[in-house]
Amino acid sequence: MKINDKFAHVVKFFQQTMPVAETELDHTNPYELIVATILSAQCTDKRVNIITPTFFQKFPVAEVLANASLEEVFEVIKSCSYPNNKAKNLIGMAKKVVEKFNGAIPNSIEELQELPGVGRKTANVVASVAFNTPAIAVDTHVFRVAARIGLSSKAKTPTETEKQLMKGFPREIWAVAHHWLILHGRYVCIARKPKCELCGLREVCSDFQQKMKSKQAKT
Repeated sequence: MKINDKFAHVVKFFQQTMPVAETELDHTNPYELIVATILSAQCTDKRVNIITPTFFQKFPVAEVLANASLEEVFEVIKSCSYPNNKAKNLIGMAKKVVEKFNGAIPNSIEELQELPGVGRKTANVVASVAFNTPAIAVDTHVFRVAARIGLSSKAKTPTETEKQLMKGFPREIWAVAHHWLILHGRYVCIARKPKCELCGLREVCSDFQQKMKSKQAKT
């Protein structure tokens, strides 16, 4: 199957089976989204959503967070992964937002990446979800699923995967395509033991087809 046909098949499948796909991080504004996204690194969205109500009650805006102590922030987020580092980044992010952007979360991917704790993936998430900027954020789920299906042929880095996905998916659906792959990776194409028997993409999935060929060769 040609790569363009594979992308078209994937788009049609998700449009039919997952017409609404969005982040599972609870938030009401760009500030809350960037905090939640920073916290979500190597941590489940479920855990982040347990932490953030208390966090936003204590640090409702960037100005308050910018003046918080490391100990105060750590105490609220200590149940997530890498709380020390994330506490430093959250405070640093808030300080930069206040000092350079007058307390408002910037809306460009380039400016977002100037903030402590914000890499390209986080910047793409915030830009696409909060500001409707066409972007594809490549996290571990997207990287894995795209490679298994065969959408990111030979991509060795998230950046390479991002470029191939941006080329294959129509620009107007980049943001939703990102969520399709995340949710598919979270609930079906899981890391250790993908639920291939439940997957509707088996016929176009390079990984599944290779497994079937190997199985047939042994029989």
